Amino acid sequence: MPPTLFRVILPVDDLARAVAFYSAALGIRGHQVAPNRHYFPCGSTILACVDPAGHGGKLRPNPDYVYIAVDDLEATLVAARAAGATDFDARDQEPGIALRPWGERSFYVRDPFGNPLCFVQAGTEFTGT
Repeated sequence: MPPTLFRVILPVDDLARAVAFYSAALGIRGHQVAPNRHYFPCGSTILACVDPAGHGGKLRPNPDYVYIAVDDLEATLVAARAAGATDFDARDQEPGIALRPWGERSFYVRDPFGNPLCFVQAGTEFTGT
């Protein structure tokens, strides 16, 4: 049996704000599993918002994107921006929704904690094949 990716950690420094942001962007509420952890089920993988201060650590946003496929890309962009997402500022990424050369229809943003995210229209995900 091949390995299975089952959890991705997103560091946050305000769990209530993270729950509000990801609930709006994902359209699901998820559930709190510890005072500093809130889990959002995303298919067979859990998106885990974790406040590192609960483990004596400091907030360090992820260095690279987390890719999330969604059914309604337009609604997700509106919800993510309204909840505090900022457009990704890299020169090679256009703000807003675009069709990428590799076939994905997507947009890039940062969550309110600086984590880079890419939301992709379900059905256009590029998986390397």
